[in-house]
Amino acid sequence: MISVAIVGRPNVGKSAIFNRLANRQIAIVHDQPGVTRDRIAAPCELTVTECTVIDTGGIGAKLDDGFLDQVTVEADIAMDTADLILFVVDSREGLSHIETELAHKLRKAKHPVLMLLNKADTATQELISGDFAKLGFGSGIAVSAAHGRGFHDLCDQIDEIIAPIAAKQAEEQAEADEQVAKAGLKIAIVGKPNAGKSSLINAILKDERTIVSEIAGTTRDAVDVPYEYAEELHTLIDTAGLRQRSKMDTSVEVFSAMRTEKSIRRSDICLLVIDLEAGISAMDRKIAQTIQNEKKPCLIILNKWDLFHPGMRRSERLEKAETEIRTELFFLSYAPFAAVSAKEGQHISQVFAQLTKIRSVAKDVITTGALNRMLQDAFLVKPPSIHKKFKKRIKLLYATAVVNDRYTAIPVPSYILFVNDKRLMQENYEQYLSNRIREKYYAPGIPIVFSVRSRNRSK
Repeated sequence: MISVAIVGRPNVGKSAIFNRLANRQIAIVHDQPGVTRDRIAAPCELTVTECTVIDTGGIGAKLDDGFLDQVTVEADIAMDTADLILFVVDSREGLSHIETELAHKLRKAKHPVLMLLNKADTATQELISGDFAKLGFGSGIAVSAAHGRGFHDLCDQIDEIIAPIAAKQAEEQAEADEQVAKAGLKIAIVGKPNAGKSSLINAILKDERTIVSEIAGTTRDAVDVPYEYAEELHTLIDTAGLRQRSKMDTSVEVFSAMRTEKSIRRSDICLLVIDLEAGISAMDRKIAQTIQNEKKPCLIILNKWDLFHPGMRRSERLEKAETEIRTELFFLSYAPFAAVSAKEGQHISQVFAQLTKIRSVAKDVITTGALNRMLQDAFLVKPPSIHKKFKKRIKLLYATAVVNDRYTAIPVPSYILFVNDKRLMQENYEQYLSNRIREKYYAPGIPIVFSVRSRNRSK
Protein backbone atom coordinates (compact mmCIF):
# COMPACT_ATOMS: atom_id res chain seq x y z
CA MET A 1 0.00 0.00 0.00
CA ILE A 2 1.25 3.48 -0.90
CA SER A 3 1.90 5.70 2.13
CA VAL A 4 1.65 9.50 2.16
CA ALA A 5 3.16 11.30 5.18
CA ILE A 6 2.24 14.82 6.27
CA VAL A 7 5.10 16.81 7.85
CA GLY A 8 5.65 20.38 8.93
CA ARG A 9 6.25 22.57 11.94
CA PRO A 10 3.58 22.67 14.68
CA ASN A 11 0.30 24.50 14.13
CA VAL A 12 0.42 24.68 10.33
CA GLY A 13 -2.67 22.47 9.99
CA LYS A 14 -1.24 19.00 9.41
CA SER A 15 -4.03 17.25 11.32
CA ALA A 16 -6.71 19.29 9.56
CA ILE A 17 -5.28 18.24 6.19
CA PHE A 18 -5.15 14.64 7.42
CA ASN A 19 -8.83 14.77 8.45
CA ARG A 20 -9.81 16.27 5.10
CA LEU A 21 -7.95 13.59 3.10
CA ALA A 22 -9.28 10.78 5.32
CA ASN A 23 -12.76 12.35 4.96
CA ARG A 24 -13.51 11.93 8.65
CA GLN A 25 -12.69 13.61 11.94
CA ILE A 26 -9.91 11.46 13.39
CA ALA A 27 -7.01 13.62 14.47
CA ILE A 28 -7.49 16.27 17.15
CA VAL A 29 -7.34 19.78 15.68
CA HIS A 30 -6.48 22.65 18.02
CA ASP A 31 -4.58 25.95 17.88
CA GLN A 32 -2.17 24.87 20.61
CA PRO A 33 1.12 23.66 19.06
CA GLY A 34 1.80 19.97 19.50
CA VAL A 35 -1.72 19.07 20.61
CA THR A 36 -1.81 15.88 18.52
CA ARG A 37 -0.48 13.10 20.71
CA ASP A 38 -1.21 10.00 18.62
CA ARG A 39 0.51 8.88 15.45
CA ILE A 40 -2.43 8.15 13.18
CA ALA A 41 -2.79 6.47 9.80
CA ALA A 42 -5.96 6.07 7.74
CA PRO A 43 -7.01 5.28 4.16
CA CYS A 44 -7.17 8.34 1.93
CA GLU A 45 -10.72 8.76 0.65
CA LEU A 46 -10.16 11.55 -1.87
CA THR A 47 -7.61 10.06 -4.26
CA VAL A 48 -8.33 7.67 -7.12
CA THR A 49 -5.25 5.58 -6.26
CA GLU A 50 -5.51 3.75 -2.95
CA CYS A 51 -3.07 5.01 -0.34
CA THR A 52 -2.64 5.46 3.39
CA VAL A 53 -2.19 8.96 4.77
CA ILE A 54 -0.09 9.39 7.92
CA ASP A 55 -0.45 12.28 10.35
CA THR A 56 2.90 12.92 12.05
CA GLY A 57 1.53 15.80 14.12
CA GLY A 58 2.30 14.22 17.48
CA ILE A 59 5.81 12.99 16.78
CA GLY A 60 8.13 14.43 19.39
CA ALA A 61 5.35 16.48 20.99
CA LYS A 62 6.57 15.48 24.45
CA LEU A 63 10.21 16.21 23.77
CA ASP A 64 11.95 18.96 25.70
CA ASP A 65 14.39 20.06 23.04
CA GLY A 66 12.21 22.36 20.94
CA PHE A 67 10.19 22.35 17.76
CA LEU A 68 13.17 22.19 15.41
CA ASP A 69 14.17 18.82 16.84
CA GLN A 70 10.55 17.69 16.68
CA VAL A 71 10.05 18.42 12.99
CA THR A 72 13.46 16.89 12.24
CA VAL A 73 12.20 13.64 13.75
CA GLU A 74 9.05 13.86 11.62
CA ALA A 75 11.14 14.36 8.49
CA ASP A 76 13.38 11.39 9.33
CA ILE A 77 10.36 9.12 9.77
CA ALA A 78 8.64 10.37 6.63
CA MET A 79 11.77 9.89 4.53
CA ASP A 80 12.22 6.37 5.87
CA THR A 81 8.65 5.13 5.48
CA ALA A 82 6.60 7.23 3.02
CA ASP A 83 6.26 7.00 -0.76
CA LEU A 84 5.18 10.66 -0.93
CA ILE A 85 5.75 13.50 1.55
CA LEU A 86 3.34 16.42 1.94
CA PHE A 87 5.34 19.35 3.33
CA VAL A 88 2.84 21.74 4.97
CA VAL A 89 3.56 25.44 5.56
CA ASP A 90 1.35 28.29 6.84
CA SER A 91 0.61 30.73 4.02
CA ARG A 92 -0.52 33.39 6.53
CA GLU A 93 2.59 33.51 8.71
CA GLY A 94 5.20 33.26 6.00
CA LEU A 95 8.53 31.46 5.98
CA SER A 96 10.20 30.51 9.28
CA HIS A 97 13.72 29.28 10.07
CA ILE A 98 12.26 25.89 11.12
CA GLU A 99 10.81 25.42 7.63
CA THR A 100 14.13 26.42 6.08
CA GLU A 101 15.90 23.71 8.11
CA LEU A 102 13.18 21.18 7.41
CA ALA A 103 13.28 21.89 3.67
CA HIS A 104 17.05 21.36 3.69
CA LYS A 105 16.50 17.87 5.10
CA LEU A 106 13.54 17.03 2.83
CA ARG A 107 15.51 17.90 -0.30
CA LYS A 108 17.62 14.81 0.47
CA ALA A 109 14.55 12.54 0.44
CA LYS A 110 14.58 9.75 -2.13
CA HIS A 111 10.79 10.06 -2.49
CA PRO A 112 8.88 13.00 -4.03
CA VAL A 113 7.81 15.99 -1.91
CA LEU A 114 4.76 18.21 -2.45
CA MET A 115 4.68 21.55 -0.63
CA LEU A 116 1.23 22.65 0.60
CA LEU A 117 0.49 26.28 1.44
CA ASN A 118 -2.26 25.75 3.99
CA LYS A 119 -4.71 28.35 5.37
CA ALA A 120 -4.94 29.98 1.91
CA ASP A 121 -8.64 30.72 2.41
CA THR A 122 -8.72 33.33 -0.38
CA ALA A 123 -6.88 33.94 -3.64
CA THR A 124 -5.18 36.99 -2.05
CA GLN A 125 -3.30 34.79 0.38
CA GLU A 126 -1.78 32.83 -2.50
CA LEU A 127 0.25 35.89 -3.55
CA ILE A 128 2.88 35.34 -0.83
CA SER A 129 3.71 31.89 -2.19
CA GLY A 130 6.88 33.35 -3.71
CA ASP A 131 8.44 33.44 -0.24
CA PHE A 132 8.24 29.66 -0.06
CA ALA A 133 9.52 29.04 -3.60
CA LYS A 134 13.09 29.54 -2.34
CA LEU A 135 12.71 26.26 -0.36
CA GLY A 136 13.23 24.32 -3.57
CA PHE A 137 9.83 22.67 -4.03
CA GLY A 138 8.32 25.03 -6.59
CA SER A 139 5.54 27.48 -5.84
CA GLY A 140 3.56 24.87 -3.90
CA ILE A 141 -0.15 24.04 -3.85
CA ALA A 142 -2.43 26.54 -2.11
CA VAL A 143 -5.05 24.81 0.04
CA SER A 144 -7.40 25.53 2.89
CA ALA A 145 -7.99 22.50 5.08
CA ALA A 146 -10.67 24.40 6.98
CA HIS A 147 -12.78 25.08 3.86
CA GLY A 148 -11.61 22.36 1.47
CA ARG A 149 -10.23 24.90 -0.99
CA GLY A 150 -7.61 23.55 -3.42
CA PHE A 151 -8.04 19.89 -2.44
CA HIS A 152 -9.26 18.87 -5.89
CA ASP A 153 -5.99 20.06 -7.43
CA LEU A 154 -4.01 18.54 -4.54
CA CYS A 155 -5.55 15.10 -4.99
CA ASP A 156 -4.98 15.26 -8.75
CA GLN A 157 -1.29 15.90 -8.15
CA ILE A 158 -1.09 13.17 -5.50
CA ASP A 159 -2.64 10.70 -7.94
CA GLU A 160 -0.26 11.79 -10.69
CA ILE A 161 2.71 10.96 -8.44
CA ILE A 162 1.55 7.79 -6.69
CA ALA A 163 -0.30 6.07 -9.55
CA PRO A 164 2.96 4.99 -11.29
CA ILE A 165 4.42 3.95 -7.92
CA ALA A 166 1.34 1.85 -7.17
CA ALA A 167 1.46 0.30 -10.64
CA LYS A 168 5.13 -0.61 -10.20
CA GLN A 169 4.44 -2.11 -6.76
CA ALA A 170 1.53 -4.12 -8.16
CA GLU A 171 3.71 -5.38 -11.01
CA GLU A 172 6.50 -6.39 -8.63
CA GLN A 173 4.00 -8.11 -6.33
CA ALA A 174 2.45 -9.96 -9.26
CA GLU A 175 5.90 -11.17 -10.33
CA ALA A 176 6.66 -12.24 -6.76
CA ASP A 177 3.32 -14.04 -6.47
CA GLU A 178 3.95 -15.78 -9.77
CA GLN A 179 7.39 -16.89 -8.62
CA VAL A 180 5.99 -18.12 -5.32
CA ALA A 181 3.16 -19.93 -7.08
CA LYS A 182 5.62 -21.69 -9.33
CA ALA A 183 8.27 -22.44 -6.74
CA GLY A 184 6.17 -22.99 -3.62
CA LEU A 185 8.03 -23.14 -0.32
CA LYS A 186 11.72 -23.77 0.25
CA ILE A 187 11.61 -25.92 3.39
CA ALA A 188 14.87 -26.59 5.23
CA ILE A 189 14.69 -29.72 7.37
CA VAL A 190 17.32 -29.35 10.08
CA GLY A 191 18.31 -31.15 13.26
CA LYS A 192 21.08 -33.06 14.95
CA PRO A 193 22.31 -36.37 13.45
CA ASN A 194 19.89 -39.28 13.60
CA ALA A 195 16.93 -37.13 14.65
CA GLY A 196 14.95 -38.52 11.71
CA LYS A 197 15.23 -35.79 9.05
CA SER A 198 15.60 -38.17 6.11
CA SER A 199 12.87 -40.42 7.50
CA LEU A 200 10.56 -37.41 7.64
CA ILE A 201 11.21 -36.60 3.99
CA ASN A 202 10.59 -40.22 3.03
CA ALA A 203 7.33 -40.17 4.97
CA ILE A 204 6.24 -36.97 3.20
CA LEU A 205 7.22 -38.36 -0.20
CA LYS A 206 5.98 -41.84 0.70
CA ASP A 207 9.06 -43.42 -0.84
CA GLU A 208 12.66 -44.22 0.04
CA ARG A 209 14.25 -41.39 -1.93
CA THR A 210 16.75 -40.37 0.77
CA ILE A 211 19.18 -42.64 2.60
CA VAL A 212 17.95 -43.69 6.02
CA SER A 213 20.44 -45.28 8.38
CA GLU A 214 21.11 -45.69 12.07
CA ILE A 215 24.62 -44.33 11.44
CA ALA A 216 24.68 -40.68 12.50
CA GLY A 217 25.68 -38.30 9.71
CA THR A 218 24.58 -40.45 6.76
CA THR A 219 23.41 -37.34 4.92
CA ARG A 220 26.60 -35.41 4.20
CA ASP A 221 25.28 -32.66 1.96
CA ALA A 222 22.18 -30.52 1.57
CA VAL A 223 19.91 -32.24 -0.95
CA ASP A 224 17.01 -30.44 -2.67
CA VAL A 225 14.03 -32.74 -3.11
CA PRO A 226 11.01 -31.53 -5.15
CA TYR A 227 7.56 -32.22 -3.69
CA GLU A 228 4.19 -31.22 -5.12
CA TYR A 229 1.45 -30.33 -2.64
CA ALA A 230 -1.77 -28.38 -3.24
CA GLU A 231 -0.75 -27.71 -6.86
CA GLU A 232 2.52 -26.09 -5.81
CA LEU A 233 6.01 -27.40 -6.36
CA HIS A 234 7.81 -27.15 -3.02
CA THR A 235 11.47 -27.87 -2.29
CA LEU A 236 12.39 -30.03 0.68
CA ILE A 237 15.99 -29.27 1.65
CA ASP A 238 17.41 -32.34 3.39
CA THR A 239 20.41 -31.12 5.39
CA ALA A 240 23.31 -32.79 7.11
CA GLY A 241 22.87 -33.36 10.83
CA LEU A 242 24.59 -30.61 12.76
CA ARG A 243 26.98 -31.48 15.58
CA GLN A 244 29.12 -29.27 17.78
CA ARG A 245 32.19 -28.05 15.91
CA SER A 246 34.47 -29.59 18.54
CA LYS A 247 32.97 -33.01 17.79
CA MET A 248 33.39 -32.78 14.02
CA ASP A 249 36.07 -35.29 13.17
CA THR A 250 36.49 -34.62 9.45
CA SER A 251 36.62 -31.63 7.15
CA VAL A 252 33.62 -33.12 5.33
CA GLU A 253 31.50 -32.62 8.44
CA VAL A 254 32.64 -29.03 8.82
CA PHE A 255 31.70 -28.20 5.23
CA SER A 256 28.39 -30.08 5.65
CA ALA A 257 27.59 -27.90 8.67
CA MET A 258 28.40 -24.76 6.68
CA ARG A 259 26.07 -25.90 3.89
CA THR A 260 23.34 -26.59 6.43
CA GLU A 261 23.61 -23.06 7.82
CA LYS A 262 23.44 -21.74 4.24
CA SER A 263 20.33 -23.85 3.63
CA ILE A 264 18.68 -22.26 6.65
CA ARG A 265 19.41 -18.80 5.24
CA ARG A 266 17.98 -19.57 1.79
CA SER A 267 14.85 -21.29 3.08
CA ASP A 268 11.38 -19.82 3.51
CA ILE A 269 10.79 -21.86 6.66
CA CYS A 270 12.71 -24.34 8.80
CA LEU A 271 11.46 -27.65 10.15
CA LEU A 272 13.45 -28.29 13.31
CA VAL A 273 13.37 -32.06 13.83
CA ILE A 274 13.69 -33.13 17.47
CA ASP A 275 14.27 -36.70 18.65
CA LEU A 276 11.53 -36.70 21.27
CA GLU A 277 12.56 -40.06 22.70
CA ALA A 278 16.13 -38.88 23.37
CA GLY A 279 15.04 -35.48 24.67
CA ILE A 280 16.24 -31.99 23.79
CA SER A 281 20.01 -31.64 23.78
CA ALA A 282 22.46 -28.74 23.74
CA MET A 283 22.86 -29.26 19.99
CA ASP A 284 19.10 -28.93 19.48
CA ARG A 285 19.25 -25.61 21.32
CA LYS A 286 22.18 -24.46 19.19
CA ILE A 287 20.35 -25.26 15.95
CA ALA A 288 17.25 -23.51 17.27
CA GLN A 289 19.40 -20.49 18.09
CA THR A 290 20.71 -20.45 14.52
CA ILE A 291 17.13 -20.40 13.19
CA GLN A 292 16.26 -17.54 15.53
CA ASN A 293 19.39 -15.58 14.60
CA GLU A 294 18.53 -15.91 10.91
CA LYS A 295 15.00 -14.64 11.73
CA LYS A 296 13.38 -17.58 9.98
CA PRO A 297 9.82 -18.88 10.37
CA CYS A 298 9.90 -22.24 12.09
CA LEU A 299 7.85 -25.37 12.77
CA ILE A 300 9.16 -27.80 15.37
CA ILE A 301 8.78 -31.48 14.44
CA LEU A 302 8.64 -33.73 17.50
CA ASN A 303 9.73 -36.99 15.91
CA LYS A 304 9.55 -40.53 17.33
CA TRP A 305 6.25 -39.64 18.97
CA ASP A 306 5.32 -43.31 19.16
CA LEU A 307 8.23 -43.93 21.56
CA PHE A 308 7.48 -40.97 23.88
CA HIS A 309 5.72 -42.24 27.06
CA PRO A 310 3.51 -44.65 25.06
CA GLY A 311 1.64 -45.73 28.20
CA MET A 312 0.19 -42.27 28.88
CA ARG A 313 -2.94 -40.73 27.38
CA ARG A 314 -2.36 -38.66 24.22
CA SER A 315 -3.43 -35.39 25.89
CA GLU A 316 -0.98 -35.97 28.75
CA ARG A 317 1.81 -36.85 26.33
CA LEU A 318 1.18 -33.67 24.31
CA GLU A 319 1.15 -31.55 27.47
CA LYS A 320 4.39 -33.12 28.68
CA ALA A 321 6.07 -32.67 25.27
CA GLU A 322 4.97 -29.04 25.01
CA THR A 323 6.23 -28.26 28.51
CA GLU A 324 9.59 -29.74 27.61
CA ILE A 325 10.10 -27.84 24.37
CA ARG A 326 8.81 -24.54 25.77
CA THR A 327 11.22 -24.86 28.68
CA GLU A 328 14.27 -25.98 26.70
CA LEU A 329 13.61 -23.90 23.57
CA PHE A 330 12.03 -20.86 25.26
CA PHE A 331 13.68 -18.45 22.79
CA LEU A 332 11.83 -20.23 19.95
CA SER A 333 8.46 -19.79 21.63
CA TYR A 334 6.90 -18.44 18.43
CA ALA A 335 7.28 -21.84 16.71
CA PRO A 336 4.31 -24.26 16.85
CA PHE A 337 4.95 -27.98 16.85
CA ALA A 338 3.71 -31.19 15.24
CA ALA A 339 4.16 -34.56 16.97
CA VAL A 340 4.87 -37.27 14.39
CA SER A 341 6.50 -40.63 13.90
CA ALA A 342 8.34 -40.41 10.60
CA LYS A 343 9.41 -44.06 10.64
CA GLU A 344 5.85 -45.30 11.25
CA GLY A 345 4.25 -42.62 9.05
CA GLN A 346 2.05 -41.35 11.89
CA HIS A 347 0.47 -37.83 11.84
CA ILE A 348 2.57 -36.71 8.84
CA SER A 349 -0.41 -34.76 7.48
CA GLN A 350 0.04 -32.33 10.39
CA VAL A 351 3.24 -31.02 8.86
CA PHE A 352 1.73 -29.37 5.78
CA ALA A 353 -1.43 -28.48 7.67
CA GLN A 354 0.73 -26.43 10.04
CA LEU A 355 2.80 -24.99 7.18
CA THR A 356 -0.37 -23.85 5.42
CA LYS A 357 -1.58 -22.16 8.62
CA ILE A 358 1.75 -20.40 9.20
CA ARG A 359 1.82 -19.20 5.62
CA SER A 360 -1.74 -17.82 5.76
CA VAL A 361 -1.31 -15.82 9.00
CA ALA A 362 1.95 -14.32 7.74
CA LYS A 363 -0.07 -12.27 5.25
CA ASP A 364 -1.98 -10.46 8.02
CA VAL A 365 0.27 -7.56 9.02
CA ILE A 366 -0.73 -5.09 11.72
CA THR A 367 -1.63 -1.64 10.41
CA THR A 368 0.47 1.38 11.31
CA GLY A 369 -2.26 3.05 13.34
CA ALA A 370 -3.10 -0.08 15.34
CA LEU A 371 0.60 -0.81 15.95
CA ASN A 372 1.25 2.67 17.33
CA ARG A 373 -1.79 2.62 19.60
CA MET A 374 -0.86 -0.81 20.94
CA LEU A 375 2.77 0.09 21.60
CA GLN A 376 1.87 3.41 23.21
CA ASP A 377 -0.48 1.50 25.53
CA ALA A 378 2.35 -0.94 26.28
CA PHE A 379 4.61 1.96 27.27
CA LEU A 380 1.90 3.34 29.56
CA VAL A 381 1.17 0.00 31.22
CA LYS A 382 4.85 -0.75 31.82
CA PRO A 383 7.16 2.24 31.31
CA PRO A 384 10.77 1.35 30.44
CA SER A 385 13.34 1.60 33.20
CA ILE A 386 16.10 4.21 33.15
CA HIS A 387 19.21 2.94 31.40
CA LYS A 388 22.00 2.44 33.93
CA LYS A 389 24.74 3.75 31.66
CA PHE A 390 23.03 6.64 29.88
CA LYS A 391 20.73 7.66 32.76
CA LYS A 392 17.79 8.13 30.39
CA ARG A 393 14.57 6.38 29.51
CA ILE A 394 13.73 5.26 25.98
CA LYS A 395 10.80 7.08 24.35
CA LEU A 396 8.80 5.73 21.41
CA LEU A 397 8.11 8.34 18.75
CA TYR A 398 6.60 6.26 15.96
CA ALA A 399 6.39 2.68 14.75
CA THR A 400 5.57 0.94 11.51
CA ALA A 401 5.62 -2.62 10.19
CA VAL A 402 7.46 -3.18 6.92
CA VAL A 403 7.18 -6.40 4.91
CA ASN A 404 9.44 -7.30 2.02
CA ASP A 405 7.60 -10.26 0.53
CA ARG A 406 9.15 -10.12 -2.91
CA TYR A 407 11.78 -12.78 -2.32
CA THR A 408 10.12 -15.12 0.16
CA ALA A 409 6.94 -17.13 0.23
CA ILE A 410 6.50 -16.51 3.97
CA PRO A 411 7.24 -12.84 4.68
CA VAL A 412 8.55 -11.81 8.09
CA PRO A 413 7.57 -8.25 9.05
CA SER A 414 10.18 -5.90 10.45
CA TYR A 415 8.82 -3.64 13.18
CA ILE A 416 10.63 -0.32 12.80
CA LEU A 417 10.66 1.65 16.05
CA PHE A 418 11.71 5.29 15.89
CA VAL A 419 12.94 6.29 19.35
CA ASN A 420 14.82 9.13 21.02
CA ASP A 421 18.01 7.03 21.27
CA LYS A 422 18.25 3.38 20.22
CA ARG A 423 21.05 2.78 22.73
CA LEU A 424 18.43 3.06 25.47
CA MET A 425 16.54 -0.03 24.26
CA GLN A 426 17.16 -2.84 26.73
CA GLU A 427 16.81 -6.49 25.83
CA ASN A 428 14.19 -7.25 28.48
CA TYR A 429 12.03 -4.35 27.34
CA GLU A 430 12.30 -5.37 23.70
CA GLN A 431 11.13 -8.82 24.76
CA TYR A 432 8.22 -7.22 26.63
CA LEU A 433 7.15 -5.33 23.50
CA SER A 434 7.52 -8.52 21.48
CA ASN A 435 5.21 -10.33 23.90
CA ARG A 436 2.62 -7.56 23.69
CA ILE A 437 2.59 -7.72 19.88
CA ARG A 438 2.25 -11.48 20.00
CA GLU A 439 -0.63 -11.26 22.50
CA LYS A 440 -2.62 -8.95 20.25
CA TYR A 441 -1.56 -10.27 16.85
CA TYR A 442 -0.64 -13.90 17.26
CA ALA A 443 1.17 -15.26 14.22
CA PRO A 444 2.39 -18.81 14.94
CA GLY A 445 5.70 -19.68 13.36
CA ILE A 446 6.62 -16.08 12.51
CA PRO A 447 9.41 -14.36 14.47
CA ILE A 448 9.06 -10.78 15.66
CA VAL A 449 11.91 -8.67 14.31
CA PHE A 450 12.60 -5.16 15.60
CA SER A 451 14.64 -2.46 13.87
CA VAL A 452 15.24 0.28 16.43
CA ARG A 453 16.29 3.64 15.00
CA SER A 454 17.37 6.83 16.75
CA ARG A 455 15.95 10.22 15.93
CA ASN A 456 19.60 11.32 15.75
CA ARG A 457 21.11 9.12 13.04
CA SER A 458 24.61 9.52 14.44
CA LYS A 459 23.50 7.39 17.42
